[in-house]
Amino acid sequence: MNHHEIIDQFRAAMAGAGMVTQDAIIADGTLHRVYVDGDKPGTKNGAYILHLNGKPAGYFEYFPAGLKQTWTLSGKREPLSLLVRRQIESERKLRNLERKNRQHDSAQKARHIWQLAKLTYDSNEHPYLIRKRIKPYIARLYNGALVIPLFNESRELVNLQFINPDGNKRFLTGGRKKECFSVIGDSSKDNKLLICEGYATGSSLHEESGLFVMVAMDAGNLEPVAQVARRLFPEYEIIIAGDNDESGIGQEKAKTAALAVAGKYLIPPTPGTDWNDFLTAEGTSTPCVTI
Repeated sequence: MNHHEIIDQFRAAMAGAGMVTQDAIIADGTLHRVYVDGDKPGTKNGAYILHLNGKPAGYFEYFPAGLKQTWTLSGKREPLSLLVRRQIESERKLRNLERKNRQHDSAQKARHIWQLAKLTYDSNEHPYLIRKRIKPYIARLYNGALVIPLFNESRELVNLQFINPDGNKRFLTGGRKKECFSVIGDSSKDNKLLICEGYATGSSLHEESGLFVMVAMDAGNLEPVAQVARRLFPEYEIIIAGDNDESGIGQEKAKTAALAVAGKYLIPPTPGTDWNDFLTAEGTSTPCVTI
């Protein structure tokens, strides 16, 4: 088998694991980063090492998915060499440094935009607020978008979520999201707090209950934010207000987050809804839910 055929087999193994790249594969025993199909243009979230000397073997990794896999032409499982392990560890340190630098730059940008953003006093100032039937609370307006601040555990502003009039959402590129959250209400008024996925959901929950709400921004961040909440409020009762997803993801993540911090979880009764849907539904009378 010639080296082109070996490279083709290695590329096929990458694709079979979910890492498809059109970049050239260089079999020189050195770690290379590549663009993976479907990622944002300009990113290189994949890496590989391939050597053809002796027994052809390689390693590939796709960072966002947590994919790490070795490969040999023979199909036999063989340990990575010390040189390869050192290359992988060096690349991991470099990638972490790059990520921290991007997060730092995004945090600086977030604070600048937040200072320029306009305070919102009226729910009629943005179509999303009207459609979701919520108050602005901490949100501001910037270039037509509703702006939601995200804080880290030290209560520093580190990222922003932008919600367009049509409801499309985005975060600052490179900004930190894991373990970060937005807040609604006063944490000192009660010994109980709520954690939910979205800002509209958090606004409706606060309006209904009066409780302090931490907004995790998505289901995958519920548990990390719950862990932060437990450290910040060790004596508080923590309630995860999950979404009733038809896929089951919202319910599963809410339950996992609650178990991780010895808390409780609540799910709206109607499939395919979140607490904003439930609490603002036509004909619903308050109180709708006991928290």
